[in-house]
Amino acid sequence: MVKYERFTLNNGLKVLVHEDKSTPMAVLNILYDVGARDETPDKTGFAHLFEHLMFGGSVNIPQFDLPLQRVGGESNAFTSNDITNYYITLPAINLETAFWLESDRMLSLAFNEKSLETQKQVVSEEFKQRYLNQPYGDVWLRLRPLAYKEHPYKWATIGKEISHIELASMQDVKAFFSKHYTPQNAILVIAGDVELDAVKSLAEKWFGSIPAGNKYIRHILPEPKQSEPRREVIKANVPVNSLYIAFHMNDRRSKAYYTCDLISDILSRGNSSRLFRRLVKERGLFSEINAYLLGSLDNGLFLIEGKPLPGTTMELAEQAIWEQLGDLQQVPVLNYELEKVKNKIESTMVFAEMSILDKAMNLAYFELLGNADMLNEEIANYLNVSAKAIQETAQQLFQLENSSTLVYLAD
Repeated sequence: MVKYERFTLNNGLKVLVHEDKSTPMAVLNILYDVGARDETPDKTGFAHLFEHLMFGGSVNIPQFDLPLQRVGGESNAFTSNDITNYYITLPAINLETAFWLESDRMLSLAFNEKSLETQKQVVSEEFKQRYLNQPYGDVWLRLRPLAYKEHPYKWATIGKEISHIELASMQDVKAFFSKHYTPQNAILVIAGDVELDAVKSLAEKWFGSIPAGNKYIRHILPEPKQSEPRREVIKANVPVNSLYIAFHMNDRRSKAYYTCDLISDILSRGNSSRLFRRLVKERGLFSEINAYLLGSLDNGLFLIEGKPLPGTTMELAEQAIWEQLGDLQQVPVLNYELEKVKNKIESTMVFAEMSILDKAMNLAYFELLGNADMLNEEIANYLNVSAKAIQETAQQLFQLENSSTLVYLAD
């Protein structure tokens, strides 16, 4: 169980504190409630661009990394379609340095043309290298708009196209920052060898005077229910044929999320999982095959991806996958198989609680979901899933009309 205390500053910044005296280290994690879904269709990739810009220096601290390195700290960040998360790990005795750095870039990020142009070039190069010039690199640029027609999940975190970043103006960037990077749109978590009262003082000292900003109200079109199967076949310069099947599923807050997660583990977690055992080892149809879900805050996707072996036709590969999904729909999963995947998830989550960084990030994320207490209910949510729920969810999820299939055929 992860224990924590919570308080909120007058400007709306939520602060959570987890005291862990078993380590000399501390973590400052700040989650901004902004991701690619908060962009407009003609200006995508901005949340990811800001992940880079936020390390470009603030008004009072021109080089973010330098003072952090001097006190033995490290920092990093990640952006998804739902959130942007920044974190600093450093000796607890130097915690105030992390407060100073993070508060200054929230208050006064340094906007200058040189920094903007530099980061635009970095992101554009990343777009080319990772998404356009790599085999299967454009999978999410193709699969998302195939599966989503209305919801902004239809573009990837990197953006819809390079031009959106290349054409981003200083005015665009400043407007995006003032809209989303405010105290009331953030959750701050401090974990490690810290004291609640000291954290309260530091939070008030460094973040208390930052203006709250305007409250951002999200207006996102829900994705209509898919009524027919979708399919795209691409001939590409890839090493081998590859297959992706996406199914619409419930959102991260729903009970069905846990059932879907367990289904993905039954199908592909480890060498004894169904897809690996039956389609790789026994039938020799695939070189690799995986099932996983995106865990999106809004209605997400359940994915199956595989690489059929050269002697396997795409028709046979797809048929074999659908047979395994049909088996889940028709035959209740045996207790030992369900218990096995539950035990694996439980051990993974218990192990994660040993890391103060994992605990800090998870507390922030579950606070965003509605209440950080939900973190301590996660294991029970998995353990309470029944074989009947697995079967019923599989019946609802794995419908042909709910599928979007992307096929890469090697030139």
